[in-house]
Amino acid sequence: MSAALREDTIRARVLLAQDREPVLSHLLRHRRENLHLIDQVASIASRRRPQEMPPQVIVVWRGESIEGVAALRPSMVLDWAITEAGLEACLPILGAASAGLIKSPRAGVERLWHQLKLRGREALLDRRETGWVLSASDSPIPDFAPSPPAQLRPAVESDLAHLVDAARGSLREESRPDPFRGDPEGFRRWVRGRLPRARVVALDGKPAFVAYADVRRSEGWLIQGVYCWPGHRRKGYARAGMAGMIREAFTAGAGHVQLAVVEGNMAARGLYSSLGFEPFCELRTILFA
Repeated sequence: MSAALREDTIRARVLLAQDREPVLSHLLRHRRENLHLIDQVASIASRRRPQEMPPQVIVVWRGESIEGVAALRPSMVLDWAITEAGLEACLPILGAASAGLIKSPRAGVERLWHQLKLRGREALLDRRETGWVLSASDSPIPDFAPSPPAQLRPAVESDLAHLVDAARGSLREESRPDPFRGDPEGFRRWVRGRLPRARVVALDGKPAFVAYADVRRSEGWLIQGVYCWPGHRRKGYARAGMAGMIREAFTAGAGHVQLAVVEGNMAARGLYSSLGFEPFCELRTILFA
């Protein structure tokens, strides 16, 4: 095989620790769109909590250049700049998954989901979402705060039962399967593993609002799992909780804060717009088995 042919050969392989820096440099060209994938790649060689599933990331190389990156687990995420050739090389690996969650740019998901359906996979959830972003350089820090006696604070162990309830409530409202029914202890362990990332607005010691800073990097923070208990909605707790997390992120030096809003959720759009967030990307999320 000639050297020219070898340089043009495309190969997909699992990310190795020694490849992290060039892969991160590639992903950082689209740091907002690739934030979750950047965090997974950066954590490859780090020590993770035992209850967390270690990430598995696939990199497609053409010689020494990168055609694209894709996470296989804990969820499927595609590099925003993945090429057609890169996606084609990833499909046999990603398409072998028997179950999972995809959350990526709409265009890439179309092809990936087509391959998964050919293999008999069925969607348990299929929805469109919009990514929203608030930049530290362009936006003033919101100064909303919860009215006493409500208090914004990090979650603590005694909040666990309430946060399990919130996670289940969120799943019900999204018409998603509830893993608690089949494995209550496993579900509690999963929620407990996220406690250090959770912030709550507490009223009389009990959470009224919760959100999770699942990615906390200098490039940006990714906030997920936003939930306000039904009896506490429209009272300013969600606004105060989100404003507090934004302040925390920007004080820590994050370049931006981002989150995703399900298509049609006008209440969430109104809240985030009032805080200064703006749409910046279109996503598709599919839970399949």
